[in-house]
Amino acid sequence: MHMSAPSLQERAARLHASQLQDVRRRVDGLFAWLMAGQWVCGVVVAWVFSPLAWAHTEQAHVRATVLLGTALSGVAVLLARWRPGSVLARQGMAVAQVLWSALLIHLTGGRSETHFHVFASLALLAFYRDPWVLLSASATTILDHFARGMLWPQSVYGTADSAWWRFLELAFWVLITDAVLLAACRVFQREAWETAERRAEAELAHEQKLHTQQQALVRAEQELREFQQQYSRIEKLATMGQMAASISHELRNPLAAARTALSCVLLRVANLQDALTDSRILHFLDVTERELAVCARIISDVLDFARERPPQLAPCALRPLVDEALGVVPQRAGVRLVNEVPESLPVPRLDRELFRMVLVNLVQNAVEAVPPGSNGTVRVHAEGGAGVPWRLRVVDDGAGIPAEVLSKIFEPLFTTKTQGTGLGLAIVSALVHKHEGTLSVHSEVGRGTEFLIELHADALARTA
Repeated sequence: MHMSAPSLQERAARLHASQLQDVRRRVDGLFAWLMAGQWVCGVVVAWVFSPLAWAHTEQAHVRATVLLGTALSGVAVLLARWRPGSVLARQGMAVAQVLWSALLIHLTGGRSETHFHVFASLALLAFYRDPWVLLSASATTILDHFARGMLWPQSVYGTADSAWWRFLELAFWVLITDAVLLAACRVFQREAWETAERRAEAELAHEQKLHTQQQALVRAEQELREFQQQYSRIEKLATMGQMAASISHELRNPLAAARTALSCVLLRVANLQDALTDSRILHFLDVTERELAVCARIISDVLDFARERPPQLAPCALRPLVDEALGVVPQRAGVRLVNEVPESLPVPRLDRELFRMVLVNLVQNAVEAVPPGSNGTVRVHAEGGAGVPWRLRVVDDGAGIPAEVLSKIFEPLFTTKTQGTGLGLAIVSALVHKHEGTLSVHSEVGRGTEFLIELHADALARTA
């Protein structure tokens, strides 16, 4: 499974930041509850323990606890509710928490046991996984002990004659605690990053799987459409029985004309001397020949389309075969037929009869594509050999095929002509596929059409 590194890293960074933000919001909520609990505990300590440490001055301490504790806890709770997860909230929470430690130390008269509240506060603040929070809390604690040790040492150390440098002792242990907690924060951050990377990989793999499934679904839909189109064509072929009526209709008119013409001929032939001088005799004979040729072509198309015999491949020079096909196509005034197949072209192995039928149909269609009364050219060109795929082109400069018609021209029974069965190009496509080749068409309205036949290189025989 291939994944681009920038995409994975960016996704992991976003997930890591989101997870860290969620953690900090939850920690803000926990500290909000802790602040409320500390306020209650502070009032109890001021009421019960402060008189023992401060010579029965409980009223003053209770009032101080209520006022200071309310201020500290109120600001912290407001920040947690107003800006959860923000830098301001966690920095404010850090300062408020260590100031609560200072207040409790003062209420207990500087008892050494209460100083452990400072280290407990630092441990809880480490849940933010933010080194700056620990540094802010530590700096606040050290400054508080330094200032109170200088101005009011009894509230910190329980004695009025304490040395000024005693805050260094606390600072030392605070820094040691910070070092341990910072190392733990780095471990937590690394583990959180690894978790984010694994989740990012899983999400990318899932998205890639969904993309693959979507592509498979698109291919399946395309195959289904192709199957439906194929089924439609098969269903169309299944109507060959109905086609018999159409063929009968196509044959009825030319046969009726031929019968009428022959009847006239027979009547005239009864008086042979008059027949020799009557010009209508030749006209009726020409009509008979033309209409019977139409009938023969219709029947030939149906038989060719229904024919299933496999091609009998044999060496077949292409240029003479094209000459033969051009000679079979009826000439039309103003339309020039050009054989551009090189004589040096290698001799392919083809079914001569079937491929001649392909060429005749394509050239005939190209001639009919030139508008009546216009001059045009139909060119047949071929190339390939010596291991190169063989390509044969039939090109005209006629009217071209509209785009909405182009996709249907190889469908059986489809035709835009007033006469015919619509089987010509379907026969051509089937015969080309029998030679394991492909047939394609490119056309521009007003500029002409090109039919391209392509055969694999292994369909060529060596030049004799």
